[in-house]
Amino acid sequence: MELAELEIFRAVAREQSVTRAAKALERVQSNVTTRVKQLEESLGVTLFQRANRQMILTPAGQRLLGYADQLLALAEEARQSMRADAPSGRLRVGSMESTAATLLPGPLGRFHAAWPDVDVELTTGTSQALADAVLERRLDCAVVAHPGAGAHKDIDLAELGDGLDGTFLKTEELVLVLPATHPKVRRPVDVTLRQLAAFARGCTYRRCAEDWLEQAGDGVRRRLTVIELPSYHAILAQVTAGSAVAIVPRSLLAMHDDGAAWQTVPVRKVHTFLIQRAGFTTSAFEAFQQALRRS
Repeated sequence: MELAELEIFRAVAREQSVTRAAKALERVQSNVTTRVKQLEESLGVTLFQRANRQMILTPAGQRLLGYADQLLALAEEARQSMRADAPSGRLRVGSMESTAATLLPGPLGRFHAAWPDVDVELTTGTSQALADAVLERRLDCAVVAHPGAGAHKDIDLAELGDGLDGTFLKTEELVLVLPATHPKVRRPVDVTLRQLAAFARGCTYRRCAEDWLEQAGDGVRRRLTVIELPSYHAILAQVTAGSAVAIVPRSLLAMHDDGAAWQTVPVRKVHTFLIQRAGFTTSAFEAFQQALRRS
């Protein structure tokens, strides 16, 4: 296998189209088709199901994609280590939705202005999904929230996955958000709504909300229905409509103008970290880490 073949294979897998992959790679379509066929022949497996001009990964293709991501990431890391004089190449950054909106815009802007040769790819997701992607070399680093309590210097990042290092960035105050018409809430037992609008499992903030509501006893958490939504706009819309409660960092809530539609209850503080694989370093990552530290 050659790295060029793996790069072509990954592009076709992402685009699900030879035509779109060729355009993204700035190659002729016939070359992409030929290289994919050569890779299949050399491995002795079919990597794609071809139907209606779509290229869908087979189970063998799915397995190879994981290795391709790791091999190409390691090759990029090696290339960057040879050019340690100035940041360049690609930096794949993961972030929670909240920090993508509140923490990253300033540092990313300054980073791009200082190092325009670095191609930053930003991916959002839950803290656990991002940590898994870092360990699997699908991301170089990620901004995540750790579920642990106590001082940030005592946090063990191994709870998110063995083999992670991290840099403390900030502490967020989490608040439970309820409709303004909801009876006054001082304790978990006062919450009468039984729907929690939140991100998918793996979200640290969702875990904090569920743990807080469980303090009410009487099986409140077991009776809780979680509405999984893809964005804070959708989550807060459910709260405004009076159908659910939610948990958000106060810094994100401050960005919205319709605060009169909600009441908030402090829940707990959560520490935010920039994580990377233990031992991983490139000049691009180090420059990005410095930009975040100065924010």
